Amino acid sequence: MVSMDKNPFLRLVDVERVFSEQGRINPAIRGLSLDVSEGEFVSLVGPSGCGKSTLLRILQGLIAPTSGKVLYRDTLQTGVNPDMGMVFQGFALYPWLNVWENVSLGLVARGVDTRTIRKKVAFYIDKVGLEGYEEAYPRELSGGMKQRVGLARALCIEPAILLMDEPFSNLDALTTLTLRDEVLMLWKDPEMSVRTIVMVTHIIEEAILMSDRVVVLARRPTHVVEEIPVDLPRPRDRRDPEFDRLSDRIFSLIS
Repeated sequence: MVSMDKNPFLRLVDVERVFSEQGRINPAIRGLSLDVSEGEFVSLVGPSGCGKSTLLRILQGLIAPTSGKVLYRDTLQTGVNPDMGMVFQGFALYPWLNVWENVSLGLVARGVDTRTIRKKVAFYIDKVGLEGYEEAYPRELSGGMKQRVGLARALCIEPAILLMDEPFSNLDALTTLTLRDEVLMLWKDPEMSVRTIVMVTHIIEEAILMSDRVVVLARRPTHVVEEIPVDLPRPRDRRDPEFDRLSDRIFSLIS
């Protein structure tokens, strides 16, 4: 289903992506259309290997669709979108760089002046709770702290849209609970540039807890099976009968 917004913030129209592997054609995405509104938190769920991460990279422009188009602010997107930041599942930190250097990477790559870099890096390190660890290296950090570095790095370029690829899947349960809450607080923080989040997750409960809308994807070649709005009040209560109903509904669509 495609929403009926006249001017959606982000739109995919009949997107297809085909890979050629050892001379064999492997269709990953077929005829996928989706709208994302400004200020919305959308989660993508689906069977393992269905192409969720591929779709996220098409959204950012890291991978071009084989056919179809991606529109951002009603303009055809070509190449990497500088208004998007990415938080990766596997942290993706450079081990030879300390926290400060890892967080500043995006700004350095964009040629931002040193004074502005110092100001922004200090601000976002503080926002994600890493003050005092600026000189630490990834090997000295816990999984949760590494993911905070990745989050600060993505936020530091001040994107309009934050893309998150299973950002909590390599963390322990307690750290996951803490970081979920922190991401939601940052999303609503008026000092943040990010107003829109698209997250890939394989955990149905996580999608319901965090999202305004859950988009259920089919097995490969993937397409949208159903879009499910989550109208529960925040903060959300897992004991709410509606929470269970939504969870059962999403699980039935994935199974």
